[in-house]
Amino acid sequence: MKVLLLTVSLAMILMEARGHIHPQKNFDLKRFGGKWFRVGLAYDAPSFAQYRSSLRVIMGKVDPKDNGDANMTVWRTKAEGCKSKLYSYMKTTVPGVFKYFSTRHKIIKDVTVVETNYTEYALLFKYKKFNREYSQVSLYGRTQKLRADLIEKFKKYSMEHGFPDESIITPPPAEACPLPSH
Repeated sequence: MKVLLLTVSLAMILMEARGHIHPQKNFDLKRFGGKWFRVGLAYDAPSFAQYRSSLRVIMGKVDPKDNGDANMTVWRTKAEGCKSKLYSYMKTTVPGVFKYFSTRHKIIKDVTVVETNYTEYALLFKYKKFNREYSQVSLYGRTQKLRADLIEKFKKYSMEHGFPDESIITPPPAEACPLPSH
């Protein structure tokens, strides 16, 4: 019964927190384009704990489109080499808020660029409703290492939005995959 109450309470906190997610004011997709590294992750999925120790920094590249959409290519270093995946982010009526189709979960997910200074870091909030509601906060950097105050900002933001400390990680750097030359 205690576990059920805790689960329901956490779900209510996360649902309330999601309602207060606002995108970067005056978001500029062109400035947001380019290479990024995911250097922090907070995730509320129960299965996340088993993968914590194996996660590494991943690299991505945002390619803005003229119509306001963007392609996000993500590279992960695996035992068999670099593996990439392309995500097509579709603009919404709110600048800085996108939707994309998850081929893994076969559903549409929301992603909001909450805060960025474009040259150093970005905080993103991702939301999906699968068999229950899930949320994720990601900290991206233009490099694999960010200043301590930015890591603290990410952790504070995540906790303010209902993520417990044990669900917030800053994985170790990974060997970066080379970006294609196009």
